[in-house]
Amino acid sequence: METATLGGGCFWCTEAIFKRLKGVLSVVSGYAGDPHAEAIQIRFDPAIISFTKILEVFWATHDPTSLNRQGADIGTQYRSVIFYHSEKQKEKAKKLKQPSFVTQIIPFDKFYKAEDYHQNFYEKNKSSPYCQIVINPKIQKLLEQFKKDVKENANN
Repeated sequence: METATLGGGCFWCTEAIFKRLKGVLSVVSGYAGDPHAEAIQIRFDPAIISFTKILEVFWATHDPTSLNRQGADIGTQYRSVIFYHSEKQKEKAKKLKQPSFVTQIIPFDKFYKAEDYHQNFYEKNKSSPYCQIVINPKIQKLLEQFKKDVKENANN
């Protein structure tokens, strides 16, 4: 198993996206980096989903060209960032990063799990306005662009 730690805006959004992918075993919302970014930590099976595919989904489901902002969420805690866990992850991220992306690629240091009410937020609050307006379009984009990579049941 491998670990990926990513920040792409609100962790409610990124968690909802990545828990739907085949080969992803767990997704935890939390904080990483200095200053702390909202981030997710993903445990995945590289025999089922590659780190490259994780990066493709990451960059397709948030705006990696927007500095310290995702939609109405503004501040360094919402920045686009990859906290690499190995030289291999670092090199892959640098190779795939497009020139227009402001995504930081920095070494992983520590991850702090967010409070329980932040975990699995989308699944527990699907009818909330934020989920309807912000997260649902991201999930729809995932389903359109990465259909073959999506689990049949997001709760598995």
